[in-house]
Amino acid sequence: MGLIYHPKYLEHEQTPTHPERRERLAYTMDQLMEEGIFDNPKIKLIEPEPARIEDVLEVHTEDYVEYLRRYSKIGGIIDWDTNIPVGVFERALLAVGGAIKAAEVVAEGEVENAFAMVRPPGHHAKPYMGAGFCYFNNMAIAVKWLLNRGFERILILDWDAHHGDGTQEIFYEDDRVLFISLHQMPLYPGTGYPEEVGKGRGEGFTINVPLPPGTGDEEYLMVFDEIIEPVAEEFEPDFIAISAGQDNHFTDPITGLALTARGYAEMMKRAVDLSERLCKGRLFAVLEGGYSVEAALPYTNLGIIAAMAGLDLSYIREPKRYLEELKWRKMDVKERVIRTIEIVKNVHSKYWGCFGR
Repeated sequence: MGLIYHPKYLEHEQTPTHPERRERLAYTMDQLMEEGIFDNPKIKLIEPEPARIEDVLEVHTEDYVEYLRRYSKIGGIIDWDTNIPVGVFERALLAVGGAIKAAEVVAEGEVENAFAMVRPPGHHAKPYMGAGFCYFNNMAIAVKWLLNRGFERILILDWDAHHGDGTQEIFYEDDRVLFISLHQMPLYPGTGYPEEVGKGRGEGFTINVPLPPGTGDEEYLMVFDEIIEPVAEEFEPDFIAISAGQDNHFTDPITGLALTARGYAEMMKRAVDLSERLCKGRLFAVLEGGYSVEAALPYTNLGIIAAMAGLDLSYIREPKRYLEELKWRKMDVKERVIRTIEIVKNVHSKYWGCFGR
């Protein structure tokens, strides 16, 4: 597998105490080095280049790109939790470049799959404005890059705890892209209801699965088996792209879900198996959220990488000192999740045969 990373990803900083701060990747890199990941012949470390403006303009408006470029020189603000630090334009281009590089090395057969560990994240960014810690929509630009190179059907699986409203909006009327989002509700940005299904040509190609606080490994894997796998098999994608947000972890400070590092690894293993069955293993992932910098990210990232590289997952776990938190974060929500699955299937039954069209 390919691991896309650049040291400049550590330079992005809104404030030293902002949830989306440099330690998100710094701690992970330390853990990966400690585990000897970069010495493993199955894992290739790849350094990206900044994206071309032409690729960014496939998704974002010229007015917004120029706005971000201008205020990146002097500093500015987008919303209450997303400011524009000096120099962010170049770092955001490098994050987009990382996502494109992950898609490219898989498309060209250089590696079987790839994970872009980028900052800043992207899935809240809309064509005309950034939001929610995001400036450019890394995933959407990479998917457009693939569409422009002849891939006709792409499945985006966004499992970030926050709904990927930017990515949804960008592809809402596009039947070439099947967008599936698993996210906590209620939670920012307040979108992602099952009834949001797409529009026009894209009707039926947006599938939202809102999950209650306390949802853990068992329920996530149930959603994968009941919704993601059958609809993916029917869609028959040429490529699978994963917005790999890691703020579903039971220690995340700004969400209320209960996934474990092992749960992430198992979910990614299912996605890799799906890609091998449906699209010759073509899969890439892009880091989105995840704000538990010590207790989660080093271990969730390790689990994702291990699953993509086909390594043994049996030892993927957090240190025992963190597990006490799981006892009060995880809740008995299985029946609620089952009801949500049934609602989603009912809403989409008129679009997909696997749900009883």
